[in-house]
Amino acid sequence: MTTRQTQTTCCYCGAGCQLLFTTDIEANKILDVHPVKGRTNDDKACLKGWFGWDFLNDPQILTKRLRAPMIRKGGKHSPLEVVGWDEAIKFVADNLAKIKAKWGPDSIMGAASARGPGNEPNYLMQKFMRACVGTNNIDHCARICHAASVAGSRQTIGEGAMSLSIPEIEDAQVIFNIGYNAAASHPVVARRIVKAREKGAFIICADPRITETARISQLHLPLKGGTNLALTNGLAYVIIDEGLEDKAFIEAHTKDYEAFKEIVLSYPPEKVSEITGLRPDDIRLAARRYAGSRSSVILWGMGVTQFSQGVEVVKSLCSLAMLTGNFGRPSTGTGPVRGQNNVQGTCDMGVLPDVFPGYQSVADPEMRAKFAKAWGVKALPTEPGLQLTRVPEKVVHEKDPAKRIHAYYIFGEDPAQSDPDLAELRETLEAIDFVVVQDVFFNKTALYADAILPATSWGEHEGVYTSSDRGFQRIRKVVEPFGDIKDDWEIICLISTAMGYPMKYKNTEEIWNEMINLSPKFAGATYEKIERQGSVQWPCFDKGPADKGTMYLHKGGQFATPDGRGIFKTSHYHPPTEVENNEFPLTLCTVREVGHYSARTMTGNCRTLRNLEDEPGWVEMSPRDCQALGLSANELVRITSKRGSVITRCLPTERVRPGAVYMTYQWWIGACNELTISSLDPTSRTPEYKYCAAKVEKIEDQASAEKEVRRVYTDIRSSMGIAQEGLSA
Repeated sequence: MTTRQTQTTCCYCGAGCQLLFTTDIEANKILDVHPVKGRTNDDKACLKGWFGWDFLNDPQILTKRLRAPMIRKGGKHSPLEVVGWDEAIKFVADNLAKIKAKWGPDSIMGAASARGPGNEPNYLMQKFMRACVGTNNIDHCARICHAASVAGSRQTIGEGAMSLSIPEIEDAQVIFNIGYNAAASHPVVARRIVKAREKGAFIICADPRITETARISQLHLPLKGGTNLALTNGLAYVIIDEGLEDKAFIEAHTKDYEAFKEIVLSYPPEKVSEITGLRPDDIRLAARRYAGSRSSVILWGMGVTQFSQGVEVVKSLCSLAMLTGNFGRPSTGTGPVRGQNNVQGTCDMGVLPDVFPGYQSVADPEMRAKFAKAWGVKALPTEPGLQLTRVPEKVVHEKDPAKRIHAYYIFGEDPAQSDPDLAELRETLEAIDFVVVQDVFFNKTALYADAILPATSWGEHEGVYTSSDRGFQRIRKVVEPFGDIKDDWEIICLISTAMGYPMKYKNTEEIWNEMINLSPKFAGATYEKIERQGSVQWPCFDKGPADKGTMYLHKGGQFATPDGRGIFKTSHYHPPTEVENNEFPLTLCTVREVGHYSARTMTGNCRTLRNLEDEPGWVEMSPRDCQALGLSANELVRITSKRGSVITRCLPTERVRPGAVYMTYQWWIGACNELTISSLDPTSRTPEYKYCAAKVEKIEDQASAEKEVRRVYTDIRSSMGIAQEGLSA
């Protein structure tokens, strides 16, 4: 047996852990995996890192790999038929071209992928949409998670990424952790928080649940869900009222302080206590401890961003750091810890409706001229495009056909599982004239596809990911792909060429070089430098060896705004869009599952991870609420909102407050996004996944309910091509 060892970057969360694979070359099978020392993971890995590669061997547990192109030759409701690549590419290109000719380029929407392909194909996807199709309608899953972090940080400190590095967390003196459960989202980052605690850091955890971080914190603030902005305004009030602000930093490096101060001084702790349910003294203590350190760090996750006031809270958090001078040094600053493996990178590549790669504005004539010249087109679209969360608005709610979305090219996303209000999303996919799905596994969205294009998976191709703290790292091929599949970047090039805009590249490095030559912030991050250093954190302006990248941002108080000054911003608090009522007396919040990832097509096809948790998932509930409803642990229950109803299992836990319930979004039967509301933040257009009104009902006939769950699970897997575990239909 001949073996090969390959080091690559993990395909799951944004921590960017390094893994070493041992492969049997003749059998083309993975034999073993071990974490190795990387810049962020330090020889450690989580459950998914250790056991999350089994899907590459295609066990067909949950769904099956796509191994050949498929199209619907007879129209929207005809069966999918396997075809060759030439026919599939022509079918897609011809249909997109016809729709563009009839309805214009803005009738086509593109969704790219943060879930495995790497930066290079995402760069090409936005280039295809802009240079070939002629629209800025390009977006990806950052829209439904950390788009609020990007928007809010840009408006205050000028840069929408973590200002510090993951290793710096453990040397912070104070960590203010708000709406972020690192143990479930980024276990390797959680280790840094634990190390900080061991080194003497004071940890403040603002979270309605008793998370693992709350358990090790010296101060847990169990605020009512949806009241983040009231809390952050209250913290700023205390800091200003007690004279704890850094006056010198504010004067030298910021602006608009007085307007900020005017708002927050209407949020004394007693008023904030009435909104949040927190004790005024705890609010004061949190403010004093945070302001009293020169190495204070704020970490946040989707418990901040997935609200209709998500952008406003991010602006408030950035302002808190400016208020106390906690920017521009090691182990200080703001940490929006990005969720998925390459969600930071996909933003970096310009897969957003308003920016080119490197966060260069599409509204800037100089930027448009630069990219148009480099891409060989006369002009590029001038107006920002559509966010993917607004696609239903432009399909089922748009009466004018000339303003509708008529084609949706979905590359590596699964909106039929991950978007809010899934009933509306299914109606949307049914109504769109032409849907293309380019992916690795058959998924919920593929059921609505007119064309399916099978791509290589992580572990089967080369490229670069960006970790959550701006670190470019290589991904490498571990096994050879099999079946009639192609690399994502090659598929995009073939479609673009067939539509009359030729794109030809030899490899991912050639694509990467084109991108960095157009993006000053990334210009020095060559493949050679990434290989030599293991990681290059942007900004990295110089290709020479002296510029190794940037560990932390805003050095010396110089912000990434046009004039270099940070901009104080906050707003007044308002409640979430849909609050509890007599019919729906509980609040529903979505959370992460430590052993599964995203829409679960990868981890659900890994035996060890599948065995930890399976359908129909669970709903976390307070024991007091369970007792009132007569519910027991593991009992099947029905949970309902105004938008739908699902069956899941009851999980009583002291971690949650009475009146609130929590569900993870990976499940097909217990699909919490059947329930979530499509209310959007007005700036980022991120859905309010973290708050809607719901009710839980007891199911008296448990035996029948168990049979129904098994039947539905069998039916879903059959629709995905799985007749029974391990066998294709």
